[in-house]
Amino acid sequence: MRAAGAVLWGRREQQDFRSRVRGVLLGGALGDAHGRAGAVTAATQLTMFTVDGLIRAHVRRDTGTWHPPTDVHRAYRRWYATQHDWGPDERREDNGWLADEEWFYARRDPDRACLTGFGDDALATFDRPKNPTARDAAATERSAPFGLLVGWEPSLVLQLAAEGALQSHGHPAAYLSAGAFAVIVHGLTRGDSLDTAVGRALALLPARPGHAPVTEALHRALTAVTRGTPGPDAVEALSPGGTRTAEDALAAAVYCALVAEDVPHGLRLAAAGHAGPLCGALLGALHGETALPAAGLAELEGRALLLQLADDFALELTHGPSLHGPGLTTSAWLTRYPRGGPK
Repeated sequence: MRAAGAVLWGRREQQDFRSRVRGVLLGGALGDAHGRAGAVTAATQLTMFTVDGLIRAHVRRDTGTWHPPTDVHRAYRRWYATQHDWGPDERREDNGWLADEEWFYARRDPDRACLTGFGDDALATFDRPKNPTARDAAATERSAPFGLLVGWEPSLVLQLAAEGALQSHGHPAAYLSAGAFAVIVHGLTRGDSLDTAVGRALALLPARPGHAPVTEALHRALTAVTRGTPGPDAVEALSPGGTRTAEDALAAAVYCALVAEDVPHGLRLAAAGHAGPLCGALLGALHGETALPAAGLAELEGRALLLQLADDFALELTHGPSLHGPGLTTSAWLTRYPRGGPK
């Protein structure tokens, strides 16, 4: 897979990008933890492992073995190991640095499809997805980091996010919801309005088989903005028949982000549609970290680790060659994000 497009990284652009990356990760975690006194779920854990996998994929370009879907899948396998061990095992060489964190080993309502999907080392494809009936939002909730690949073309962002999602959620509506969500985050991170970012996702979806439920859900969200007063009832109405599918959660998140007076208001609305992690990531990408509520951040579990991952991601995309160029064989960066092997 090849990235396309270019980003000119001046000092102001770097600062803006880092703020939005932090906003996406912290905002998604705030939405995930909303109403639970800062404790996050498996959605945030897996988002963090997605970031780790994407950084490693970028580092591995030096070796000529550039295949991001494989590196992201390996990251999900490392998360899977934490769900079955009591804690970090120093004897294992494939732990990775995230797996040294004790709190990852506490099960936080992991989705069953994630556990079964990551239970083997086979890489799923569009022809052979895992759990082809799984349609809930768990895969979408971990997919915001794909949208932070700002140098990629939106169509490739959609492709990679969908490939990451079908490793556990093989229903087209689930993996295309993940792809559309990543494209929207991508547009916001590059400075687009939310309307423009949603429009770009809608323009890309028709080329994908099985897109209709996702396309219809996004149109429902846009239509709902023009009708009535924003509130929990309007959010609930975006789930026909009371369903809680990936596309319903995406529609609720987009609607809540569009009508939000501020980040806390958007997160409160999103809670009614079980779309907190998605809405939080959208608002974080749109406004950056400084718009996030201080009170929520103060008690957010894993905040320091989320910040480190966000800053590492921003460093990799803006200064990658100086961190692990072909002439470097050892460095703190390569210890944390090794080039070779399945670690």
